[in-house]
Amino acid sequence: MFVWALVIIVVLLIPILAIVLDSQIGKAMAERLSSGRVPDDVQARLESLEGEVRYLTATVEELREETEFVRSLVEGSPGRSDAPRLGSRPSDEGTPPTGE
Repeated sequence: MFVWALVIIVVLLIPILAIVLDSQIGKAMAERLSSGRVPDDVQARLESLEGEVRYLTATVEELREETEFVRSLVEGSPGRSDAPRLGSRPSDEGTPPTGE
């Protein structure tokens, strides 16, 4: 059953492929593939997109470095475990808030 379905699909695709290749679209595609060159507007758009990708890559790398730096600040250095945390003052440690 599967073999017959495959044979029918192939038999139907042969005339469809011949029609498409003989049409204006098929000829334009063949000409574009054989020329090997890209139109100027497409080339300009491609160069613009490549520049944007380079910019975004650099920006992501900067953000990664900044995130690592902030993470190291938040986690604290292993040698500075006695450093006070945010929101606490050294003079107020151990005394309850007075409500002022």
